[in-house]
Amino acid sequence: MSDVPKRPPRLTPDAHKGDAGRVLCVVGSETMGGAAVLVARAAQRAGAGLVAVGCLDSALLTVVPTAAPEAVLLDLTETFELGGQARPGAAERLFARAPHAVLVGPGLGDDARTRSVLCTVLAAAEVPVVLDADALNALDGEPERLRAARAPLVLTPHPLEAARLLGRAVARDAEARSAAARELAERSGAIVCLKGRGTVVVDAAGSTWVNGTGNPGMATAGAGDVLSGILVAYLALVATTGGGWTPLDAARAAVHVHGLAGDLAAARLGMRAVIASDLVQELASAQLGLDRPTD
Repeated sequence: MSDVPKRPPRLTPDAHKGDAGRVLCVVGSETMGGAAVLVARAAQRAGAGLVAVGCLDSALLTVVPTAAPEAVLLDLTETFELGGQARPGAAERLFARAPHAVLVGPGLGDDARTRSVLCTVLAAAEVPVVLDADALNALDGEPERLRAARAPLVLTPHPLEAARLLGRAVARDAEARSAAARELAERSGAIVCLKGRGTVVVDAAGSTWVNGTGNPGMATAGAGDVLSGILVAYLALVATTGGGWTPLDAARAAVHVHGLAGDLAAARLGMRAVIASDLVQELASAQLGLDRPTD
């Protein structure tokens, strides 16, 4: 079904940045610093009270503060070796700021180091975790590995990433996309957001929701990074606002708002001109209705 999802919970009048949610984003690399910037800016615009960017490469320690000065940097350059070995205390270092939600993957690179980061996060996390891009590739086509995780997981594959995880092609028609998302959710035990026209959001029980916002102008590099940033910010509210807001609620709302930001950008610029940074720019307008009372 396709409808407007539940809106994120509103903060109380005396809320502080911890109530708005602390997020950890292990994203970006020396050659893909833009992924870290897009994720950080999207998470900030989606309302996260504190965004920490885990920097595996020293270049990010310079790039991120210039483009997203509000972000806090977590220097991980000596925490994970390029050969893939996690050094002693890696988990403690990652979770030192007690994040309410974690994102791993965009721009990390498909290598042994990313696999080490993923294993460390999955073993230690007790808060919701978003896996995107290279974190999905690091599963090496074995989504069943995720069933051992203690934390709620949300996967955000595009069709090719979903095909790698499932070991088969994913057709473009709506029925086949929904079936693929349900299979991946069942095999992984995670919530799955299969991106594309009519992004499909499915949980492990098979509950299926199809998004109605978005347009072809969003078929541009970095758009998925923006979705991941929104999603990790919304997932942080699961821990900070009580039991009425669930990871599935967060996934649906993030996908809806992401698509709406794309629609606003396309209306302003034309679909051909939309780039991922435009989605971040439109997030404020896309979320205006979320902050208004329902009555």
